[in-house]
Amino acid sequence: MTTAVDVLAQELQIRLPALDYLAMGPMLVLFGGACLGVLVEAFATRRSRPFLQFWLSLIALVAALVTVVRAANNSPQAFTADTAIAVDGPALFLQGTVIVLGMVALLLMGERRIDKGGPFVARASVPVGGEADRRQARESGSTEVFPLTLFALGGMTLFVAANDLLTMFVALEVFSLPLYLLCALARRRRLISQEAALKYFLLGAFASAFFVFGTALLYGFAGTLRLGGIHTAALGSTANPLLLFGGIALIAVALLFKVAAVPFHVWTPDVYQGAPTPVTAFMAACTKAAAIGALLRVLYVALDRVRWDIEPVIGAVAILTMLVGAVLAVTQTDIKRLLAYSSIANAGYLLVGALAFSREGVSSSLFYLAAYGFTVVAAFAVVALVRDEDGEATHLRRWAGLGRRSPVVAGLFTFLLLAFAGIPLTSGFTSKFAVFSAALGTSGQWQVAMVIAGVVTSMVLAFPYLRVVVMMWLSEPVENGPMVANAGTLTWTALWVGAFATLVLGVYPAPVLDLAHKAAEFLQ
Repeated sequence: MTTAVDVLAQELQIRLPALDYLAMGPMLVLFGGACLGVLVEAFATRRSRPFLQFWLSLIALVAALVTVVRAANNSPQAFTADTAIAVDGPALFLQGTVIVLGMVALLLMGERRIDKGGPFVARASVPVGGEADRRQARESGSTEVFPLTLFALGGMTLFVAANDLLTMFVALEVFSLPLYLLCALARRRRLISQEAALKYFLLGAFASAFFVFGTALLYGFAGTLRLGGIHTAALGSTANPLLLFGGIALIAVALLFKVAAVPFHVWTPDVYQGAPTPVTAFMAACTKAAAIGALLRVLYVALDRVRWDIEPVIGAVAILTMLVGAVLAVTQTDIKRLLAYSSIANAGYLLVGALAFSREGVSSSLFYLAAYGFTVVAAFAVVALVRDEDGEATHLRRWAGLGRRSPVVAGLFTFLLLAFAGIPLTSGFTSKFAVFSAALGTSGQWQVAMVIAGVVTSMVLAFPYLRVVVMMWLSEPVENGPMVANAGTLTWTALWVGAFATLVLGVYPAPVLDLAHKAAEFLQ
C-alpha cells in the first residue's frame, strides 16, 4: 500500500542528468588535482611541500592528457547543441594543447635543487652569484603556484568546451582569478609584480563586466544562452537586432581582451614584464590558446549567420593588432616587452585564420596555437636563464656578446627568434603560411587585406628579432655582462622540448596539421 510519504518521496526524488564522465575527465582531473594541492599546501610540512606539489601537479597533468586521448579515441560527442559543454574536435584538440603546454611551463615553475642533506627547494633557477640571487633562492620556495596553475588549466579546458555563455563566463573567471594571483608572485620584484597584477585584475574585471552585460543582451534577443540557440535566433527572431549586435560587441570586447588584440592590449607589456618569467610563459602559451579557442567557438557556432556584419569590425581589429604589435615591438629595449608585443602581433595572425570561416581556418588556427605555444615557452625559458647579479638581465643591451659567453643558449634563442620571424624550416613559417592560405581560400576582400597586412607586419617584426640576433653574435660583450645560470634539468628540458617542437613542426608538420584538420569541426 502506497502511503502519502512514499508518493511525496517519489515526487521529490532528484534525478541526476546522464553525464559522460570520460568526456569531462580532463576538467575533473585538473580540478581534483588542484583541490588536493590546496590540501597539501595546508597540511604538508614546509620541507616536503615543494616536492609533493610539483609531482602532484605533474601527475594530474599527465592523467588529464591521458583522459583527453581516451576521450578522443572514444569519440565522446554524445553532447548535443543543447548542452552546456560540447566536447567536440576543437575542444579536445585545445584541451590537449593547453595541457601539454601547461606541462612544459610547469617545468619552469618547478625547477628545484637539493641543499646539502636537505629537501627539495622550489626555485626559478640556480643563482649565478650575488646577495640578490641568494636571497631569491631562499625566498622562492612558494608552492602555491602549483594548485593555482592547475585551477587555471582546469578553467581553460572548460572555457574551450563551453557551449553556452553562462558556462563560458564561469570558466573565464575560474582561469582568470588564479592568473591575477600568479602575476603577483615575483618576490624579488615585488612592487612591479604587484602593480602588473593589479592592472591585470582591474582591466580583467572590466572585461568580465562587458561579458556579463553582453550575455544579458543576447539572452534578451534569443531567449537562451546556448550558442546554438543564438545561431538559430540570428535569422528567425523578431526581437530588436540592436540587442544582438550590442551583445556581440560587448562579448567581443571581453574575448579580445584575453586574446590581447588592439585596442584591448594595453595590459600585455606591463603584465608580461612584471610577472614571474615562468608565469609569463604560461600565460603567453596557454591563455592565448584558451581565448582563441573560445572566440572560435562563438564565431563559428553562434555567429556564423551574421558573419558578414561582424567580419569588417573584427577584420579591422586584426589588421590594427598586427600593425601595432609589429611597430611597437621595434621600439622596445626590454626582451620581455619585446616578446609581449610579438604576442600581440601573433594574436592578429590568429584572427586572420579565425575570420576565414572555413574548416581550413579552424585547423590552421589550432595548428598555429600549438606551434606558437611551444616556441614562446622555450623563448621565456631562455629569458629565465640569462642572469646577472641583479637577477634576470632583460634589458637588450645586456645581451650584447651573449653568443661568445654561452653559444648554445644564444644559438637556441636565435633559432626561436627566427621562428617568430617566420623563417622557413621553423614552425613559425608553417603556421603563418597555414593561416594566410586559409584566409586567401575564402576570396573575400577583408581576407586579402588581412593577409597583405600580415605579410607586411611579418617583415617589420623581423627587424627587432634580427637586432637581438646581431647583438648576441656580433656585438662586443658588455663589462660584467650576464651569464647563463646553472639551471637544473627541468629548465633545460622545457627549453629543449620547445625548441625541438619548433623544429619538427617546421620540417615535418603534416601529422599535426592532419590532426588539426580532423578536429576542426564544431558540434552544432
